[in-house]
Amino acid sequence: MEPVTLTTPRLLLRAVGPQDTDAVYAAVQDPDIQRWTTIPSPYLAEHARSFTEQMVPDGWSEGSMFTFGVFLPTGELAGMLALTMRSLGAAEVGFWTAKEHRGHGYAAEATLAAARWAFTRMAIDRVEWRAEVGNHASRAVAERAGFTVEGTLRSSLNNKGVRRDCWVGSLLPSDLGLPSAAPYLPAPSQG
Repeated sequence: MEPVTLTTPRLLLRAVGPQDTDAVYAAVQDPDIQRWTTIPSPYLAEHARSFTEQMVPDGWSEGSMFTFGVFLPTGELAGMLALTMRSLGAAEVGFWTAKEHRGHGYAAEATLAAARWAFTRMAIDRVEWRAEVGNHASRAVAERAGFTVEGTLRSSLNNKGVRRDCWVGSLLPSDLGLPSAAPYLPAPSQG
């Protein structure tokens, strides 16, 4: 699949490429990004180069991971978001926001834009969010984007060789007033 570009009232979401390597490298030097994400730490220039020149284009061409740089109208990189295919009709969202751009709602706005695209153009019926227990900033973004936090998965996340508990949540097309690609039969409510 060829990369797509998405826009919101405040953001441009597009695949990152070699021209973005330095910006990705600089943003990811933030200790919070390295702590809460599964990227390598320390994060070296060669990691950024491999990400922008190989991982991102390979993910798009294989249809396995759809990575968007989140850019401001000025062209500045505000963050990153990826939808990784996990199973038929289901993707997992991951994101980070550059330190100087936190607190403006960019991650939630970008997540909603990517989810709408996935629901309407990719026949995805479930976007999952996962974050290590304690990553309250990620959880706040997910909740602002409309995700339902479904619980805690024990020992479900491996971050730099350490198994950790994680929160899991989901966003469905119906949460955004959109139809599902496949029929959905929710469990009967337990009265």
